[in-house]
Amino acid sequence: MKATPVRLARTLLAAAVSGVVCSIAAAQTAPVQDSAGAVPEVIVTAQRTETLASRTPLAVSVLSGEQLRDLGADSAGSLGPRLPNVYMDQAFSGLRLTIRGISNSDTTDKGDPSAAFMLDGVYIARPAGQSGNFLDIDRIEVLRGPQGTLYGRNTTAGLVNVISNAPTDRFEGALGFETGTYHRRKVDGVINLPVNALLSLRAAVSKLQHDPYLNNGQGTLLRPGMDQDDVDARLSAKLQLGQDATLVLRYDHGKAEGNNDRFVPDTNFFTGVTSGTPVYRDSTTDARLTNSFRPPNMTPVQGWQDRVAQGWSADLRWNLGPATLYYLGGHRTLDQELRQNYYYRVTPRIALGVINDYDGHNTQDSHELRLATNGAGPLSAQGGLYYFSETSDTSYAFQGLQPVGLPPYYAFPLVTEARSRAVFGQLTWRVADALRLTVGARRTDDDKDRVGSTDFRQGPVFNAATDRRLLNAAELDTARTTWRLGLDYDLLPTTLLYGSLSTGYKAGGFNDGCIAGTTALGIACPAAVAVPESALYYQPEELRAYEAGVKSRLWGGRVTVNAAAFVYDYTNLQLSGTAIVSGAPRILTGNAGVARSRGLELDGDIRVGSNGRLSYSATALDAHYVSYNPTPTVSWAGRKLDRAPSHVVTLGYEHRFGMFGGQLHAGVFSRRSADYVITIPSQLLEYRIPAHTTTDATLRYAPVGSAWSLLARVRNLENAVRPSLIDSFGMATPTAPRTADLRLDLRF
Repeated sequence: MKATPVRLARTLLAAAVSGVVCSIAAAQTAPVQDSAGAVPEVIVTAQRTETLASRTPLAVSVLSGEQLRDLGADSAGSLGPRLPNVYMDQAFSGLRLTIRGISNSDTTDKGDPSAAFMLDGVYIARPAGQSGNFLDIDRIEVLRGPQGTLYGRNTTAGLVNVISNAPTDRFEGALGFETGTYHRRKVDGVINLPVNALLSLRAAVSKLQHDPYLNNGQGTLLRPGMDQDDVDARLSAKLQLGQDATLVLRYDHGKAEGNNDRFVPDTNFFTGVTSGTPVYRDSTTDARLTNSFRPPNMTPVQGWQDRVAQGWSADLRWNLGPATLYYLGGHRTLDQELRQNYYYRVTPRIALGVINDYDGHNTQDSHELRLATNGAGPLSAQGGLYYFSETSDTSYAFQGLQPVGLPPYYAFPLVTEARSRAVFGQLTWRVADALRLTVGARRTDDDKDRVGSTDFRQGPVFNAATDRRLLNAAELDTARTTWRLGLDYDLLPTTLLYGSLSTGYKAGGFNDGCIAGTTALGIACPAAVAVPESALYYQPEELRAYEAGVKSRLWGGRVTVNAAAFVYDYTNLQLSGTAIVSGAPRILTGNAGVARSRGLELDGDIRVGSNGRLSYSATALDAHYVSYNPTPTVSWAGRKLDRAPSHVVTLGYEHRFGMFGGQLHAGVFSRRSADYVITIPSQLLEYRIPAHTTTDATLRYAPVGSAWSLLARVRNLENAVRPSLIDSFGMATPTAPRTADLRLDLRF
């Protein structure tokens, strides 16, 4: 029975692709229609140069700033439903990206993502730093598939690039006001000021607040989580350095407060967890969002967080005639302090309350120098050098684990440093007018080290007379060459065929512990507490990917079609979970052997009459382990990867109506997903999320010639919530309930 929807989805996709080919064949003899009313073209920088999305030979989705405003998408965590084969989930530890079934669950300072997150091309390493709100955005580009040549490490699954508006040469500004359910209130504004012919400035600011989505059922007066109290700002300057060079400088600052207790027990969604076979349970949305867990060992405290993320970036472009020189540099800091209440399952039938105090300070610097040829000759090329460094000074402290034999305080003070260096190049040869061959490669050298300890304390501060300390010390150097071979062909002036063979790489790393005989920070590592090298280190994650696709604009551009088929072969897929080491719980990452992800994707837009636009997508995905043993005696070969539904279908429609002396713009969007799993391999748990549908609706009115507009929107009309994440402790992060709000925009 389960195979039926998979076969149906694949049949529909095959029929759609066949229809595309037939339409293309018919279009060869059909006259080209007038482009008036065509779906607008979109310019992207997915290949590090400006190209039309319809002429870019890879799977890329684009969301404009206007779309983000209409959707009420304030951060990356709200974008996933709009993107084929993509999940973006906001957990208490930061953003979690999943693309085509590939994700990462280690969000600590030693972990790396499988899909990169960038702001104006600058890579942001820490998931908590990726959780900031969108502010004055031009567009967001989401690239599916490995981008190891032009973007480098940690892009095995793909990447998300958030691109802000740069200063322009005209005076303009805007103000926005929002109010809605859960006492949502938001004020944002932007102003662009051309100072003179050489300098333009742009400033944007936003303040967003809403009450908690969660309910407190613990019998205390504590404020629950999933609330928001954020302030964000950005200042940009564009300088014209002579006739051929421009420099864009940006500074952004974001501050988030509130309660980071964003989770409820997994038993809010599942029965049978204690027996090892979770089954999705029937319940109301209000009950799912209520944390009624009463810890047997302690009284919960008020959760809170204080997160400040800020950064500088410099983007230089200098046209040298035959080539353009690019420099992109960034410096970012992330400071976060928080206290939160864990639901901590220590046995299948026993859960404790644990207080987590976290204090973290992260600094990263990146520099890229790139040279790209200009002109329309038969050869085009680009290449460059890249450097990245990161330092994380963090402290995790836990209270409440005395029932499992630990002292009142169990802590991890750690300093982690990472450096990455790369040289890369890509060459495209126009073999014929309509045929292009692309060859690219990148050599990356990574080194990472960490020094710290696992502390067993009687009090909040380590006391050598009464406390015990185990060494955490490791260092690892890894290097790989990733490459790409691509071929694209203009079947018609409006139809592009492409295919590629590429590789991806994510650096290896280490777990808590030390090798016998090592010493650091005055702490020795005796054999009795040492960790074997095979358990301390895990290997780089590597990928070989095959992909073919077609992009076409039919009937004068009134219909767009993007179709892609892909096969991924992963080796040493990195998975993380909690395990007991030396009598204490720790997060361990290991390699899962071999995994495979293969699928089909179809998406596009159709203009309906002169005022309607239909958007659609359909995906079929088979992402599973080929060989993986989560325990020595259990094989998960053939099991699905997390968040990899066999098929997903989306459908959206927007229509413009002329009325009341203005224009009314109505839209509805719905996403239907097949069931999928969230797994905890270290505990052999598989949580199955049932098939579901989510629908959003918008209504916007703008008087003709007026400087104001009014927008009403409702998200999650079904008011259904699901766990977007479940961790090794049994904490489930719910999706947002139904929300509604009203927005007023003023422009000048």
